[in-house]
Amino acid sequence: MPSVRPKVAELVFKVYGRPLHPELFDVRDSRVIERGGYSVKLDVTGAGHVITWRYEGLTLTEVAADVAQPLPVKRRLLSYKLRGQRHDRLECRGGAAYQMNFQIETVEPELFWAFQHELTRDAEQRGLLYCFNSDERLALGALSFIGVESRQRSLLVQAFHTFPDDYAIVKTQSLFEVP
Repeated sequence: MPSVRPKVAELVFKVYGRPLHPELFDVRDSRVIERGGYSVKLDVTGAGHVITWRYEGLTLTEVAADVAQPLPVKRRLLSYKLRGQRHDRLECRGGAAYQMNFQIETVEPELFWAFQHELTRDAEQRGLLYCFNSDERLALGALSFIGVESRQRSLLVQAFHTFPDDYAIVKTQSLFEVP
């Protein structure tokens, strides 16, 4: 399976009020967490991630994907190009809430590689880490890390996706809250 990521400029961030078919995505690694009446499925994909959160009949699906990825329009709640920095909030039925923010940071090569090595060293004990194959030019390929802080009434998800060709780091943070 190829492990070449799209360019960081070709990414989108979308949130849906429904589950999405897993066949739509090139899933590299997954984890499921259940706690306090909610469940979440975390997927690392070739371009970013898919987070599917469920609580009492409510489903929210967050996607960081390639702009060329065919995604549905039905029940899409948020849609942004992954550029710069952005935050948003959704109030859901039954008192549940969702907050997100993302930013893309382009850094000097030395800082980028230091971040990659630090992420590799620390992340394996703290969450879901996927290391993509490197190309012939680079010693270390792109990384995706999804870290989770699960509480009885909330779930905080932080994701980091690195793009070595652009020396860019995509950082997302999502908070899912139950009433």
